[in-house]
Amino acid sequence: MQLGNIPEFSDLDLYPEYVEGIDMDLAVKNALLFTKIEEQVYIVLDKEKMAEGFNFLSKIETDLPIAFVDRDSYQRLYHRFLEIKTDQELSSTINEESESELLEDEISLSEFLQTSSDILTSEESAPIIKFVNSLFYQAVKKGASDIHIEMHEFRGAVRFRIDGVLVKHVDLDKNIVALVISRIKVISNLDISEKRIPQDGRTQVKIAGKGLDIRVSVLPTYYGERIVMRILMESSDIPTLEKLGFKADLTQHFEKLLEHAHGMILVTGPTGSGKSTTLHTFLQLVATPDKNIITVEDPVEYKADNINQIQVNTKTGLTFSSGLRSILRQDPDIVMVGEIRDKETAEIAIQAALTGHLMLSTLHTNNAAAAITRLVEMGIDDFLISSSLLGVLAQRLVRRLCDECKEKDSLPPEIAAEFNIDSKTTVYKEKGCKHCNFTGYNGRHAVGELLLMDDEVKVMLKNKMTDFEIRENMRKKGMRTISEKLLDLLTEGETSLKEVIRVGLKD
Repeated sequence: MQLGNIPEFSDLDLYPEYVEGIDMDLAVKNALLFTKIEEQVYIVLDKEKMAEGFNFLSKIETDLPIAFVDRDSYQRLYHRFLEIKTDQELSSTINEESESELLEDEISLSEFLQTSSDILTSEESAPIIKFVNSLFYQAVKKGASDIHIEMHEFRGAVRFRIDGVLVKHVDLDKNIVALVISRIKVISNLDISEKRIPQDGRTQVKIAGKGLDIRVSVLPTYYGERIVMRILMESSDIPTLEKLGFKADLTQHFEKLLEHAHGMILVTGPTGSGKSTTLHTFLQLVATPDKNIITVEDPVEYKADNINQIQVNTKTGLTFSSGLRSILRQDPDIVMVGEIRDKETAEIAIQAALTGHLMLSTLHTNNAAAAITRLVEMGIDDFLISSSLLGVLAQRLVRRLCDECKEKDSLPPEIAAEFNIDSKTTVYKEKGCKHCNFTGYNGRHAVGELLLMDDEVKVMLKNKMTDFEIRENMRKKGMRTISEKLLDLLTEGETSLKEVIRVGLKD
């Protein structure tokens, strides 16, 4: 075969293929890999190790076509072969070890993490220890907010939530998943023997000199337990308003609202829309040595040195409402409540806002105007809302398209007609490359609509208008909605049609 006839591919996210009758371990050692490209199984070679690959190829019988791939694609595929090999080695290690040996390993891992050893400099060599450490390291390196470890009928899987979307990290043998879950339970002070009820815990690890708080949730499912680990952030990770991605007009309004000595500011949106991050950004803007700032959160997602933070603990009776009552006896200037979930918390929050405190909190509503009607539904009097509420920010987080690989897309006629956009408008879609971990997206952009509680809104509230009527009136006055801002991002080439529909273009 002439080398010139061998096809070359680049920027691919490849997965291992196993071919019957070929010793895969030996093939990988000799730089010969097997994968599927465009539904065809290929022998993949790296030009830098071409001699080794062809030498081994001459010793085996196969009719599969050969392909060259770029260095990065080859390395990713090579590491996936190694992961599977490690998985198999772990499985055999587990089968050989006795229960007492496993228990000793669990204790050593517990000591290893609880003494805050740096997992990048540790010389521990036990395979499970190394695997658990690499999970934390990879999650932080890829910017994941959560690690999911789950059990299916035949295999287990590890997935990372990156930019709000779950991405597969690796598949695992079921035996390994069970052992990994046991180890995580130990380091989180959970009961290893209890596999029938949900459990919640916390742990701390140190990566490259940086401490990480991790919230752990264990849930029994049909095929076994699954774990979700939320990586909680340090104050140094709190972004500025500019980094969040809000436009300049909105950030100016935020700064004016935060100048008030008393009143309530609400941030609304569905789970995962960045409400807590925005509130902490607000707190960092107003945190000065002459202010006493106290928060009550569930959980404390960002640890900040310049504010006092209380963690909700329902087992001991420390709820949002009871925590808020106690905070008000601590002479605060600014109070942040993680979420207003019930009438009692809402009443105390509004009283605090009326009696000289700046109160920040969140509500689960889809738009800004709905926050006002939600408070009314909770049983809060109209005049109390009018007197205390300063403004409501409704927000979403939209993934940004990767600038390296985004490609042009056409706008469907029905979308163009529905939202009054020129059907010839150039929009872009995701593709996926090495720069964006083959997701097509890189980072996120906050989008928000801000409802300021002016005299007009107070009159509408008094006249018992619905949230839809309030929103429409405010739009006529110039308030730009989340949908309109999503369309801006789409037509500016910042994000894709698929993403704006996922986030809530039609809300």
